[in-house]
Amino acid sequence: IAVIGAGAVGAGTAWHLSRHGHEVTLFDPRLSEACDRTSKPNGLNGTTASLGVLMGNVFRRSSGRGWRLRRSSMTQWPSWIETLRPFAPELRVRSPLLQLAEDSSAAERQRQLVEQRPDLGLELVKAEHCPLPCAGGLQSAGDGWINPLVLQKALRQAIHQGPIQQKDVKVCRLRRERVKAGSLWRVESSDGDSSLHAAVVICSALDSAALLEPLGHERPMSAVLGQVLALELDESPPSWTTWPAVLVHKGFNLIPTGAHTLLLGATLEPGEQADPTHLSAMQHLLSAGPEWLKRAKVSGSWYGLRARPVERAAPLLETLEPGLLLATGHYRNGVLLTPATAEWIKDQLDDLIETNF
Repeated sequence: IAVIGAGAVGAGTAWHLSRHGHEVTLFDPRLSEACDRTSKPNGLNGTTASLGVLMGNVFRRSSGRGWRLRRSSMTQWPSWIETLRPFAPELRVRSPLLQLAEDSSAAERQRQLVEQRPDLGLELVKAEHCPLPCAGGLQSAGDGWINPLVLQKALRQAIHQGPIQQKDVKVCRLRRERVKAGSLWRVESSDGDSSLHAAVVICSALDSAALLEPLGHERPMSAVLGQVLALELDESPPSWTTWPAVLVHKGFNLIPTGAHTLLLGATLEPGEQADPTHLSAMQHLLSAGPEWLKRAKVSGSWYGLRARPVERAAPLLETLEPGLLLATGHYRNGVLLTPATAEWIKDQLDDLIETNF
């Protein structure tokens, strides 16, 4: 199996397939790069740019594909973490996640969600116990935050020590080839090499269209830019030790990373170039917050691109042709949905093998 793209979804899929007996080759020109943001702090893609927020149990809908994928991932994450931790001992899911209600109607929706899901560790938090002004909050013990760089490091280490073949080259073209036993997929790479595979899994986000269009498949995706501020606090708030791992407020995510440090991030704008005016929206949250947050200093920042499907629901999970699978366009939920995506791919390949052999 060829897997194209080595972000959380691609690397997670390659690792998951290998653990279930598949021979896997992973393609990505960034495989040789370090799992950090220092070399290219702006214009990052995929996992490196993400915050790693896991919002599965507080998802508003209680049916449909989106809900099923979230439930599948949240069920699988504990075993994934346990298996990957030897490769990165610091890997863990920090919880809980606290989502604040902006007004009484949002608070009522949260109350209904708690009633609908009594077994998922959801509870209401009174406004006076929330760290920022709001109409109350919904706390989820099962949701939280996973450091995406640590996750990427763990997956890379697991792949490196496993039987997966790695090629740090760009895939330029895919071609279907007829052979005596049926058909295979030829993967042509930027170094002039090519190889044959029983199936190809495309997990390359915004780069996917260039591989799909020559095959007659149009799956356009738009770039949506997210920005993150790293903040230094001159003092910790009084309730800092009881803060949630993730605080979600008005579309912003606040993540404590140390005694006096905090990440503030949001997916804000379309396009591939950062607009400085959009940072003012994040800074406005600071100015409207408590005094300790208003005094926070920006110690760093980065922005990155998310791939959002055009006129299709995210993510794109499709078998386009026999042996040609698409698993990309996760928008803001790539890290969250990695286990569910990998499991979906495995199921599709199991069906392919059963049908052909």
